[in-house]
Amino acid sequence: MGQTYQEAIENSNVVSKTDINGVITFVNDEFCRISGFSKEELLGANHNIVRHPEVPEEDFEKLWTTILDKKPYKTTVKNKCKDGSTVYLNTTITPILDENDEIREFIAIRYDVTKEVELKKALEKKDKELLTLNKTLEQRVKEQTAQLIELNQTLEHRVNEEIAKNKEKQKMLFWQSRMASLGQMLANIAHQWRQPLTELSLTMFNIKRTAKKCDLEKLDLYYKESLGIIENMSQTIDDFSNFFNPNKPKEKFFLTNAINDSLLITKKLVQKENLNIQTDFEDIEVFGVLNELSQVIINLIQNSSEAFKVNEIKDKKITIVIKREENYAVLQFEDNAGGASENLLDKIFEPYFTTKHQSNGTGLGLFMSKMIIEKSLDGTIRVENIDNGLKFTIKIPLGDNNEQ
Repeated sequence: MGQTYQEAIENSNVVSKTDINGVITFVNDEFCRISGFSKEELLGANHNIVRHPEVPEEDFEKLWTTILDKKPYKTTVKNKCKDGSTVYLNTTITPILDENDEIREFIAIRYDVTKEVELKKALEKKDKELLTLNKTLEQRVKEQTAQLIELNQTLEHRVNEEIAKNKEKQKMLFWQSRMASLGQMLANIAHQWRQPLTELSLTMFNIKRTAKKCDLEKLDLYYKESLGIIENMSQTIDDFSNFFNPNKPKEKFFLTNAINDSLLITKKLVQKENLNIQTDFEDIEVFGVLNELSQVIINLIQNSSEAFKVNEIKDKKITIVIKREENYAVLQFEDNAGGASENLLDKIFEPYFTTKHQSNGTGLGLFMSKMIIEKSLDGTIRVENIDNGLKFTIKIPLGDNNEQ
């Protein structure tokens, strides 16, 4: 029975014996496998043959003090293998006494915990990196928030400057609409962040659970997923800040880019309201201000969303088409939200005209959209009823400089 126990221990653990001076007198096969040394190289050698140079001298002093006092010593040892690699072994060294109660030899029983130690180190490293990322993100949010606050504080001053330069009523309405849009932008940022914050919380939970299972591959996967979510949240701030820049000059841009920007900004609204948006784009370059055209599309999407609610439409469809007709870029926006009565179509682009309840809209949206198309893009916009909905058609002249 004793032989059976001894075989069981030797087959499942790393076992060695030394004399009182630390010279190896016995090693099992598992010791040779892990250390990389043969039995011939180990027997007769001092046990410090596997000593790692990074282990402090005081650790060995404590070890010898304990076992020479005839007490067992337990610790996790960092050993160096023959090929220079490192292993970590949970170790128990026990003094074996003779009939005179004197130390005859030492027996050491170890088991490999290298994977667990490396996982712990990797987790600590990831924790430090995540802490650094979190601090960086916090600083980024503070900086971008300060910029948005500064923008909000200076908008009124910009309005007054524009009114002083241009006494036209249209200019004043245009800037009033911009100020109203800022509140919507800030609300969209908060809305855009709700889902990734939930995803980040879930990923942090998965990291904690995976660490307990010692799964380095999944741990790295969840870490990269967390990093991606954080980077996307930071990018959201940049997207909204860039979108609301009021000082962009006229330049060439592709209509597809303007539409895609507006779809990005309204992504959460589209998902929340279950809007089915279909697109058919021809790549056409025009001259104007990209983010102002994006505001027009955002306004149309928001108006359609409101109409779907009012008319209780279940199958909500929006179609956006970009195509070329002779020397014009044509952008068509259609919905199936019920349309409007013919007497309202003639007034739909007038200032302060709205079919919404007074608390739900200012009426500036479509009036401002018409101004943007005419002033910023030298184009036209018209609206008509189609089957079960409205169709807006925007025509932008291409001109010699915009020919493809």
